[in-house]
This record gives sequence, structure tokens and C-alpha cells, in this order.
Amino acid sequence: MAFLFFLLALPVILFILLQTNRPKKPSNLPPGPPGLPIIGNLLQIDNSSVHRSLAQLSQNHGPLMFLQLGFVPSIVISSSKLAKEVMKTQDLAFCSRPTLTGQQRLSYNGLDLVFSPYDSYYTEMRKICMVHLFHPTRVQTFRPIREYEVSQMIHKITSKIGSTPDKPVNLSEAMMYLTSTIISRVGFGKRYEEEGIERSRFQSLLNESQAMFTNFFIGDYFPYMGFVDKLNGSTARLEKNFREFDDFYQEVIDERLDPKRGKTPEQEEDILDVLLQVMNAPSSKVQLTFNHVKSLLMNVFLAGTDTGAATVVWAMSFLMKNPETMKKIQQEVRSSIEATKGFVNEDDLHQLSFLKAVVKETFRLQPTVPLLVPRQTTEKTRLDGYDIPAKTLVQINTWAIGRDPEVWESPEEFKPDRFLDNSSSTSTVDIFGQSFELTPFGAGRRICPGLHMGLVTVELALANLVYKFDWEMPVGMKKEDVDMEVIPGITMHKRNHLCLVAKRPII
Repeated sequence: MAFLFFLLALPVILFILLQTNRPKKPSNLPPGPPGLPIIGNLLQIDNSSVHRSLAQLSQNHGPLMFLQLGFVPSIVISSSKLAKEVMKTQDLAFCSRPTLTGQQRLSYNGLDLVFSPYDSYYTEMRKICMVHLFHPTRVQTFRPIREYEVSQMIHKITSKIGSTPDKPVNLSEAMMYLTSTIISRVGFGKRYEEEGIERSRFQSLLNESQAMFTNFFIGDYFPYMGFVDKLNGSTARLEKNFREFDDFYQEVIDERLDPKRGKTPEQEEDILDVLLQVMNAPSSKVQLTFNHVKSLLMNVFLAGTDTGAATVVWAMSFLMKNPETMKKIQQEVRSSIEATKGFVNEDDLHQLSFLKAVVKETFRLQPTVPLLVPRQTTEKTRLDGYDIPAKTLVQINTWAIGRDPEVWESPEEFKPDRFLDNSSSTSTVDIFGQSFELTPFGAGRRICPGLHMGLVTVELALANLVYKFDWEMPVGMKKEDVDMEVIPGITMHKRNHLCLVAKRPII
């Protein structure tokens, strides 16, 4: 009887607790849609396409929009002017991270770089990463790995043409294997077989982690209600993924520390080697532990694998829907690279200006991270005349900014030439955090440290795909059949794999 009374009274008790602890709203908040009691605007966001639903709401309420997500105040930025204010002018006030359940657990409670809150620890960790992991000299040492793996992908596609000429190539799978292989070799010196058990394990861990990073946890938005995540299985699912990935990291580390492990003189240092050296360096201001090493490996794996693969697949999708643009990029690459050379290497990329424009246009129309990793305000501040409370969740909608008709002419069209036309105001837009009309890697203190390594992989893979093959739709399909639907996640992949027929070009 007492237990039944408790169950009946629980909603009332929770309501009182939540109302008692609900912070008072400032009176000068940015405009936004009205919300429901307690839950606020949560039901107005389509979780299957968050960036699109936020863009639609912003069309009615403005490029600076306030949302109440449960008990979490949130703003959404949908213009380049405000993005510049957030990521440059007031970067210090907007550069921390929220403590979201999935991100915190998988990052070992923020020991990593991507999800760590902004403080002296973050500053020191970023310095370690920029000096030891992502310095241009270090990125250059991984060039042979990138070129070898891209050449292997091209060789596999070529061999399939010989055996089954009209059988489609699954480019989505090919690119995921390429980028995950590059990252596993760069990260810890291993190359998994495409159909092997270890490769399958590695990929399934990555997929589940992506899901956990964006999973909705009740406790993130409603204080005192984290127990619901335990009841519905979300906590157990997250813990399972964490433990499995932790075991994976530990196996890699144990193998590296095994005194019986042999290493040939020609083997290059990988990221794990460097992290273990820093870990044992007495001069480091942050004393790294194995958990620090694991958290940074997580950043490298998840960011390096998904974003590069998705970008090339989106680029090829746009090119297939725009045959004239495909012809133009192939003409540039093939006229710049002698047919007898047989491969586009990294030295060749600097002369491929149209290819670089295609990559930029892909980032504009379909950024792989359409909502940059959420930020959080470090203090109370003002933005565009409105009061922004401390600890406000900040979403920067790069997808909406890339389609802003006030900035981009014909924003819905795939037109790479816009970046090459000197008469266009967008011809000088870059993707390295200085042009806030296009920030696929973020900007300011939170700009992606691995952007150069990721970008060169994308350009190298795309250049060789259009150089070595002519691409056709599978029998019975037209260019209009290339769908552009997405799978929800931090990184936006195509919902359906891109499968195309590769043909040897007539040059």
C-alpha cells in the first residue's frame, strides 16, 4: 500500500522539485517559439533531422533564437554575422562545453579535447595535441599511409571492373573502410582486413559510439530524473559501449607496451607512440594517464573516420546529380595529371583549384557536422542586444548558414564555381575558421585541430576517384534517384549507401 502511494505521489513530488529548482528566466532573452510547461520546446525539434527543424524555426524567429530544452536554456545561431560574434568576437564567453551524459562518459569525463570544458586543462591539452599530434610536420609523416591506402582502394575498384564490369561499387562502404584503415594505422599502427572479425568489431564500436553521442538522455535536461535513463536502458547501453571501447583501447595499449613486441626500423611513429612518450615526459604540465590516452584516441577515431568518409560520399552524390560539374572536375584532374602517372598524389593537389571548390561547395550544402559540437557559455553575456545567461547551450547551425540567401546566390544549387569567380563576394571564402559563412571545422578556440589531416584525405580520395574512373548510375536508375536523406548523428551520413558503376575512362 505504501509503495502504491509512493508511485502515485512521485509525479507530484518531481513536479515540486523541478519547479523549486527551476532558474528564473532573464526578461531580455532572444525571441523564440513558445514552449510547454516543464518540457519547453523539446517536442518542437525533429530528432531525425535536428538541423533542418531548427532552421525552419529560425525562419520564423530569427537567426538568434532562444529555446528552452527542459531545464536547459539554449540558443541557436543561424547567420554568419552572429557565428562570427560567437566564435571570434566573444569566443571566450562561448567556448565551453555542456556536460551531456553520452559525451562525458565516452570522453572519460571530459579528459579528451573535443568535449572538455574550457579551462586551463583544456588549454594545456590542446597545446599537447597541436605540438605532438596535429602539427603540419607530423601530418606530413603520415602521407605515405594516406597515399598507400587510397591506391589500395583504387586497385580494388579496378579489379572489380575486370571481373564484373556492370556491378555497382558501394562507395559508402569503400570510403568508410578507407578512412577507418587510415586512422587505425595513423592511430595505433594496425591495418585490419576488410572482412576480418577485428575490422567488424572496430566498425561496430564506432557506429554505436556515434549513436550514443547524440542519444537523448532525460537526465541532461531534467534534474533529478536521471533514473529514467536507467529504467529505459539508455544508461546500460551507454555503459556497455564505453566498456567495450575501453577494452579495445586497453588491448591496443597492452600490445604496444609488450616488451616482446618487435618494431622494424622503417616503421613510423603513430599517435599512440607519441601519446605514450608524452605520458612519460616529466616536463608535461598535465600528467597524462592511460585514460587521457584513451580519450584522445577516441577523438582521433571518431572524428577522423566518419567525417572524411561522409564528405567524399556527399561530394560524389552531388557530382552524380550534376553531370556537367562531374565532367569539369574530371577534365581538370586529367589534364593536370599525366595519364601515364596513374595516380594523383598529395603534391598534385595544390593545382586542382576546381576540385577544392567542389569540396568547399559540398561542405556548404551538406556539412558533415551540420550542427557544430554544442558549446556552452562560460558567463552571462549579451549577444545582438539580448541577454544570454551563463551555462546556456549554444547550437551553431552551419547547415542553415550555408544556405542563407542573404550570403549565397542560388543557395540550393550545387555551384562550385562560386568559389572561383573573382566577381563574386564568396570567392575568397575559406574553410579554415576565418570566413564565418563556411565553418565546417568550427572556428576560434574550438576549431578542429585535425582539420588539415582530414581535408587532405578527402581531396586525395576524391581526386583519384574522378581521375581513374568514369561513374554511371546502376542499370535502371537515373541521377534523380540519388537520394540525399541523412542518418541522425553528430556526423551526417547518407541514409542509403551510394552505389555507382565504375568504368575505365577513354582518355
